[in-house]
Amino acid sequence: MTLLKCHELPMRYLKPGEVVVSETPTKIVTVLGSCVSVTMFHRGSGLAAICHGALPSCRRDKLCGGSCDDMFKYVDCSLLYMLFVFRKRGIPGNEIEVKLFGGADTLASKRENTIGSQNVRIALHIMDLEELKIRAADVGDAFGRKLIFISHTGEVFLKRLKDGTNRTKS
Repeated sequence: MTLLKCHELPMRYLKPGEVVVSETPTKIVTVLGSCVSVTMFHRGSGLAAICHGALPSCRRDKLCGGSCDDMFKYVDCSLLYMLFVFRKRGIPGNEIEVKLFGGADTLASKRENTIGSQNVRIALHIMDLEELKIRAADVGDAFGRKLIFISHTGEVFLKRLKDGTNRTKS
């Protein structure tokens, strides 16, 4: 495959409550506040996935099993679905490059248990249960983030929206 420049890639905007799974080179852009995005990438196959979870966990009595219309708005359902896709392809957890972003407390709040912190906590809990190692993370604080996920390399470019600090390549 020829080396593609970021601006030459097809772009997809990831909205809250969506998951993108891709094997073709794509630039996936999203903006996070209290929501959480997790990226997963397998270098050997080029399989990549990213979610934009808005709420920590589904409150249904039974697991969706993939049939729930709004399952991807939940961090837990999104992560379990993404893992299912990787495992269905025979990819073990120790070969998945995982990165975690978001979970900000963007509203002035004195509470410690905000939606943002709950979103981060459930993502970390699932990753711990599934024995996944996080390669990079930028979570919490009081500012939003803009992410650009390059699906065929697993790279994530991050811009913090409040203080203007840019970080390249995670």
